[in-house]
Amino acid sequence: MPYDESLVERIRPLLAHRDDVREQKMFGGLAFMVGDKMCVGVTNDDLMVRLGADDHDAALKRPHARPMDFTGRPMKGFVFVAPDGIKTQRQLQAWVDLALAYRATLG
Repeated sequence: MPYDESLVERIRPLLAHRDDVREQKMFGGLAFMVGDKMCVGVTNDDLMVRLGADDHDAALKRPHARPMDFTGRPMKGFVFVAPDGIKTQRQLQAWVDLALAYRATLG
């Protein structure tokens, strides 16, 4: 499954300040691992965002977000954001910040 390289290129600078980031093929796309835990990624042209179960329902109320569902069962704590929800760098930054905030809680 291909992924949007231009979206990957937009994400890289948002994580460049960290020394614990690596990229890994995952979920048919490319994931950005922060300290060996998936943080954000790209599948097709969607942004994958890992956030806590506590933030999951609120995230789904945001425009262009939907449950991350590969198998017919949504993965709690993960959402997809469609391209219209990350058109601007500010929108993308907000989602990356949300994922980083959750990642910080994992230790």
